[in-house]
Parts: sequence; C-alpha cells; structure tokens
Amino acid sequence: MNAPVDPAVSDFAQALARDAGALAVLFYGSNLRTGSLEGVLDFYVLLPGSGDDEPAIWPRVSYHEREFGDVTLRAKVAIMRLETFSKAASGELWDTTIWARFVQPCALVWRRDEAAAQGVISGVAGAAMTAARLAVALGPLQATAEEYWRALFRATYKAEFRVEKPGRENDILGVNAEHFAGLLPLALDAGGVPFEADGERLTPQLAPSAREQILTWWAKRQRLGKPLNVARLLKASATFEGAARYAAWKIERHTGMAVEVTPFRERFPILAAPGVLLSLWRHQQKQRR
Repeated sequence: MNAPVDPAVSDFAQALARDAGALAVLFYGSNLRTGSLEGVLDFYVLLPGSGDDEPAIWPRVSYHEREFGDVTLRAKVAIMRLETFSKAASGELWDTTIWARFVQPCALVWRRDEAAAQGVISGVAGAAMTAARLAVALGPLQATAEEYWRALFRATYKAEFRVEKPGRENDILGVNAEHFAGLLPLALDAGGVPFEADGERLTPQLAPSAREQILTWWAKRQRLGKPLNVARLLKASATFEGAARYAAWKIERHTGMAVEVTPFRERFPILAAPGVLLSLWRHQQKQRR
C-alpha cells in the first residue's frame, strides 16, 4: 500500500482526485510493479457518499491524458464509491473482480485525510481475507500457499468474461512473489480461519459445513461472473469517457496508423468504429504490398 511511485503518478492521481472530489486514489497494475510510465496507468478513484447512490453497473471507466514535463501520461480510470469498494472487497456484493484484483499489489497514491486512508486500507485488507477464504476452500486439504493462490486465480479467471492465456495465474504469482510471500497465513488469521503450518505446507482447519458455505457463496457469484462482465462491457461501450482518444492511441501504438480524433468520433465512438476499422484494413493492406 505504501510502495514508492514516480512523482508523475502521484501528480496524476492528485489531479484525478481533485476533478472527481475523491476520498482516495489507488494505483495498481503492471506499471506499479515496473515503475514504467509507458503504456496506460491504472487507477481506482474512490468517492465519498453512500453505496445506495452507486449506479447499478459500476465502476464508471474513463481514459485520461496528462502532460508531465515532456512526457504524455495515459491512464485508464475506474471511479466508484469507497463504501461500494469496501463491500465488494469483503464479499458482500455479487462482484467477482474487486477482491481478486486488490489481493494483488496496489498503492494508495493519494488520500484526502487519514480517515479516508484507513477506510481504503480496511477495504484492501478485506479483499485479502475474502480471497484467502475462497483460496483454501477451492484448494486441497493441504497445500502450499502458492498452490492455494493458484487455485483462486484459476477459478476467478474462468468466472470472468475475459481473454487470458492459460497459466495467467502463474504469471501473477511469479512477478508478485514478494507480495504473496507470507500473505496467505496473515489473511487467514485476520479472517478467523484456523490453520496448521508444516514448513511451507498449510492445512486449513475448515469444518465441512464452513467449506460448503464458502463454496456455495462462490457458486452464486461464479454463475453471475460472465453476465456481469458483459453488462459492464456494454455500459462501457456507451459511457467510456475518452474512448475515441484511447482507441486512437492503441491503434497507432500497435499498427503505426495515426487516427484523427474528430468531434464526431469523440462524441459517437461506436458509430465511428466501422469507418476507423475500414481505414485500418486499408492501411494493413498497403503495409503487406
């Protein structure tokens, strides 16, 4: 949570917080691990207010660019209320993404005050406890922490509507080995799940009824995982602020074809998509000649 970040990231987070009237901003993803400013930075902007005021489909996603010296920073920003974030992290809601994402490394790069900071820390701790309970319920009766985490991420990826190469869970554990080292016993202890340790192997002391309760909880969320992801994608296709600029940057980065972001494309990115795709096809045909 207190990982050092580039001043450019902190500056970007502060600007996002100011514009949104936020309580706190979390930074996560591969750029947190590598320290790189290339590509797209990932932020969660957490707002004040009641979860009752949250849209039915959250978070709201937008794309932002910001100049920092002679560097153009790009960011994908998810916005939701801290109260909703905390409930989702603790497993109270139907969501399958928040606790699975934030058991992984993140950094609290901006907070309005200490109370906000404590609220975010509590939420992230809740994500670790939720993930740990499910990990040991999904895994064997005895295993290493890494084997339990692998079972967790394998299951959550299958539940989501996303394209991930086989073995993605191994990548997560490999690049974040320091983060996950010792995390499972701490999270189990904090979540009230007793266990025995024999070297690196753990034996969670879950009663059959407790395991069944956790797996029933997961089965309900697993069934809703893909439909909920589809609903979020559909909403994002219509409400993703800055979608045209984000798509233009991605196309130029991956194909070398510059895309002009006209007022029409900015306002109606879906209607403009066929024309852009046709231009991209023609560009690729020329490149092959």
